[in-house]
Amino acid sequence: MNTVGASPSPYPLPPQNSGAHVALVVIDMQRDFVEPGGFGAALGNKVELLQTIVPTVLKLLKTFRELGLPVIHTREGHRPDLSDCPPAKKRRGDATLRIGDPGPMGRILILGEPGNDIIPQLRPEVGELVIDKPGKGAFYATDLQERLKALRVTHLVFTGVTTEVCVQTSMREANDRGYECLLVEDGTESYFPEFKQATVRMIQSQGGIVGWVTTADRLIASLRQTYAGGAA
Repeated sequence: MNTVGASPSPYPLPPQNSGAHVALVVIDMQRDFVEPGGFGAALGNKVELLQTIVPTVLKLLKTFRELGLPVIHTREGHRPDLSDCPPAKKRRGDATLRIGDPGPMGRILILGEPGNDIIPQLRPEVGELVIDKPGKGAFYATDLQERLKALRVTHLVFTGVTTEVCVQTSMREANDRGYECLLVEDGTESYFPEFKQATVRMIQSQGGIVGWVTTADRLIASLRQTYAGGAA
């Protein structure tokens, strides 16, 4: 079995032609979070910090696509009538713009609005799974579990934003469901660098209580070694 150099130990990849698959999960790389004028900026955050991982995530996307491995994108957003948005979530914080309010890119975090879409650089390709989620976790109130089972996915590689909120929540949900979880450290980011650092430490603590941590280059090298010879 091939492995990825990772912490706290090598991360096992499912063998080629084993029937099990490793999938890339790109969490919430949306205009509302990453671009100026969106919800993230309205909360007073420096969106430039999140923009730094775009080239790395794109490199991973290209690799998974070339190798024919599954790709999943998530978007946090709500129905136009906000029936799936708890009032406590809407009123939380001290922002100039709140969920559902009109913003520079349409209504904030509303499904179908321009700001809710994934940034153009990382736009999903035909056939890639896009999960619209009303919560922080990718499994809550979605059909992600069923879709992963249909794809025979057993291993999940996590990237995206923000590390300590939607990425970590989704990774913990996946861990509880039995998936082998790997976080790409240079493929995830936070508005608060210290929060990212703390999350990376938590995930791999106690022998990998939530999962493993690696870099994009290490992962790509192992993926090519394992799967470049044929269908995964």
